[in-house]
Amino acid sequence: MSVLSGKKILLGVTAGIAAYKSASLVRAFIKAGASVQVVMTEAAKEFVTPLTLSTLSRNPVHSSFTIEGDENAVWTNHVELGLWADFMVIAPATANTLSKMANGASDNLLLATYLSAKCPVYFAPAMDLDMYIHPSSENSFQKLQSYGNIMIAATSGELASGLVGKGRMAEPEDIVSFIEKDVLNKLPFKGKRVMITAGPTYEAIDPVRFIGNHSSGRMGVELALTAAHLGAQVELILGPSAIKVTHSAITVHNVVSGAQMYDAAHAVFKDVDVAIASAAVADYKPTTVATEKIKKNDSSMSIELVKTKDILASLGAIKTHQYLLGFALETQNEIENARKKLKKKNLDGIVLNSLNDKGAGFQTKTNKITFIDKEGTATAYELKSKAAVSIDIFDKIAAQVL
Repeated sequence: MSVLSGKKILLGVTAGIAAYKSASLVRAFIKAGASVQVVMTEAAKEFVTPLTLSTLSRNPVHSSFTIEGDENAVWTNHVELGLWADFMVIAPATANTLSKMANGASDNLLLATYLSAKCPVYFAPAMDLDMYIHPSSENSFQKLQSYGNIMIAATSGELASGLVGKGRMAEPEDIVSFIEKDVLNKLPFKGKRVMITAGPTYEAIDPVRFIGNHSSGRMGVELALTAAHLGAQVELILGPSAIKVTHSAITVHNVVSGAQMYDAAHAVFKDVDVAIASAAVADYKPTTVATEKIKKNDSSMSIELVKTKDILASLGAIKTHQYLLGFALETQNEIENARKKLKKKNLDGIVLNSLNDKGAGFQTKTNKITFIDKEGTATAYELKSKAAVSIDIFDKIAAQVL
C-alpha cells in the first residue's frame, strides 16, 4: 500500500510542453490510492485539455476565479483548495510560474492557491537547457526551497528545442516515487518496530467448544494501521478475528490460544521499540482438553480451570529499552484499578476502558478511553471512532519515545 493512499493531492499544471505528462501523473496518483484535484493556468490549456484531466481525476478542473461569460458564476475558493490538500504538486513548473511563486505574485488561480496552501508543496521544473541553468532560475529554485518547498529536479534528455541536456521534467512515475520516499522518510515512526497484540484468545474445552470473549480485535487492528501509517514496521499478533489486515508494513501472526499468543509475543518482543498489549486474553483455561466432543449426558457439568500465562506481566518483567503499553477493561474503581495494573506489571502507560461508558468496549466501532502515563497522570478522551482513538494513543506514545 502506498503512503499516498487516502491522501488528497492538488496538482498544479502550468504552460509547458511537459504538460502532456500531467494526464499520466494524475493516473499515477489515482493508482497510488490518492484523491486528485487539478488547478491549471489558462495558458496550460494550450497543451492539455481540462476535459482530459477532469475525466482522469474524476473531479472538475479549476483554472479561473470564476467562469467567464456566466453572469451567475460562483467564485472558485482558492483558500478552500489550499486547505483541502494534503500535498500540492506543481508539475510541470515553468520558469515563469516558479519566478512568480518565489516572489509572491498572484495573478492567476494556481498562484493564489499556492500562496494559500498549508500543506507541503512539491515542484517539478520543466524548461529548456539554457533556461534551467540561468541564474534567475537557480535563484527561484533556491528561494522556493528556502520557503520549505521541495524540488523534484529535472532530468537530462532530449528537450522540446531539440537540445539535449538538463531541463526535462521528471517522469510521472518518478515524481510519485520521489514523493512517496520523501513522505516515508519524514514519518515520525520511520525505522521503529511496533508489536501489537489484538483480538480474543480461545481456550479449547474439547475439539468444538472453547472459552473466549466478545473481542473483535478492531482496536488492535486500528492501532496497527496507525503505526504503519506513521512509518513503523508492525508485528500484529492477532487472535481469532473476522477482520482482515492487508498492509505492506504489517506482518500478521495469527494465533488462537493464549499460549500461542504468549510464544509469538516473546519471539518478537526483544526486537521492537514499542509493544502494545490490546488483546483480550482469556484469564483461565481448562486444566485438561477432551480429545473427543463432550457428550451432553448430565443436567450439569464441571470444568476445572487453571490460570493462563500473563503475557503483559511477563513482558514487563523482561523489558529493557521497549515502551510497553497495556489495556485495562474495568467496571468499577476504574482509575484506581488501572493504576495498580500499571505499576504491578511494570508498564510505561495504560489505556483504560470502562464498560460503564456507552459506546466503549467489545464489538463496537467506537471507544472511550482514559490514557494513564507512567507517573499515573490520567487524560480522558471523548467517545471517538477506534481509528481516531488509535491516533490519540500514538500521540501519547510519540511524546515519550521520539
